[in-house]
This record gives sequence, C-alpha cells and structure tokens, in this order.
Amino acid sequence: MDQYARTELLFGKAAMEKLRKSRIAVFGIGGVGGYAVEALARSGVGTLDLIDDDKICLTNLNRQIFATHQTIGKYKVDVARERIHDIDPSIVVNAYKCFYMPDTAEQFDLSKYDHIIDAIDTVTGKLEIIKRAKALNTPVISCMGAGNKLDPTAFRVADIYETKVCPLAKVMRHELRKLGIMELKVVYSEEKPVRPEEDTEISCRTHCICPPGTARKCTVRRDIPGSNAFVPSVAGLIIAGEVIKDITSN
Repeated sequence: MDQYARTELLFGKAAMEKLRKSRIAVFGIGGVGGYAVEALARSGVGTLDLIDDDKICLTNLNRQIFATHQTIGKYKVDVARERIHDIDPSIVVNAYKCFYMPDTAEQFDLSKYDHIIDAIDTVTGKLEIIKRAKALNTPVISCMGAGNKLDPTAFRVADIYETKVCPLAKVMRHELRKLGIMELKVVYSEEKPVRPEEDTEISCRTHCICPPGTARKCTVRRDIPGSNAFVPSVAGLIIAGEVIKDITSN
C-alpha cells in the first residue's frame, strides 16, 4: 500500500506521477508558506526548494506549523526539511537560508521550477520573484496580506487586477502595472484588516525575543502585524491546492 493511495483515488495515477516529478519553490515558510509546504509534501511532490533565512521564534508558535518549543532558535528551513523527510523520506528538499531580494536573486534559476509560491511579506522581494518568473514563463502564485485578519472564509483566488480591499494587493497592482505585468494569480482576503492593539507590555517592538543571530529583528521592522492560527494556515492550504491543481491539470 502506497502512502498516497487516498490521494490517488481522487487524482489518478498519471496526476500522481506529475506531482512526483515536479519541483516547486516556496519563498517564505512562515505562517502561510509553512502550511503550503506541509500540504505539498503530503500530496507527493517530488522536490521542494525552501527559501527563508529566519529562525523560529517563541511568537511563531501561535500560527506556524514548524514552530514548537523544541524548534525555537532553529532555522525554519532546517526544521521544515526534517519534518518533510519524516513525512516522506524520498522527497528531495533543497533548503536555502536566504532572504530573497534583488541582491540575492541571482542565486536562483527560476526556470528549474514547475511552480513557484511567493509567501514572503516584502514588496520588493515579491516583485523580484514575480518579475523573474514571468520573464521565464514559470508559473507563480503570490499571497497577499494575511496579517491582521480574523476571517479565514474571506480568502479568494483571483487575478491581481480583480482584487479589492487588501492594502498589499493595491500596492502590488500599482507596482506590477509599472513593470508591464498584466496578470498574476494571487490568494487574497476581502476582509478589511483589523487594527492591532498597541500594547507595549507584549509588543515585539519593545520586548524583542528573536533568537540570537536573527538577521531581521522585530525592532527594525516597519510593522508587526497581529496574527492567529486559523487565517494564514488557510491561505497556505489554498495556495497549495492551486499549485497542485495547476500541475496535475497540465
């Protein structure tokens, strides 16, 4: 009996072969990307490239699937690789401790991938991924804002130019139009962002507990959004579902 037997009942053998032969890059494996990775691994994807330079922090435990008390202080990509291999030892996992930006983009040949997931939260990095993927005709799906949200049922899959409400999507529409990129599949929420409470007693801004060696501490971040266990996880699972659908339907 194959561990993917229940999946094959729905997809069929040919689709499972496509997934096994596919190589997917996931940029950012936090609250959204981590759940996408989990679903891809449990769906039989053959090769996963994980790109994230962050370490697991205590404040990640409320929403990130790779975060436990035992993994605090470890690199997310290392923890993810170990978990993936515990799910399926045959999956090839390439882990990169890298913060993807224009100055690090040359490290990655995006033409090697069957699909790309953009689950990072910096506009500059997102635009660089999308621009390069589009130039190579490599399929890419991008997650818009998942922070400061409470309604997991408000997520939608759409082209970026059909989005509404989401502040990040508005910025991305503007910047992508300037780049001449006129289509992009995204997952976004139509829920108006909640304004987080400003409580200095629990704020990472004043009580940063990032593990030693963390490159981008909370104290230097422009915004520290509120989050929870049930919103970013849904976004990640929707993204994984879209990627699997795209690969198996081609």
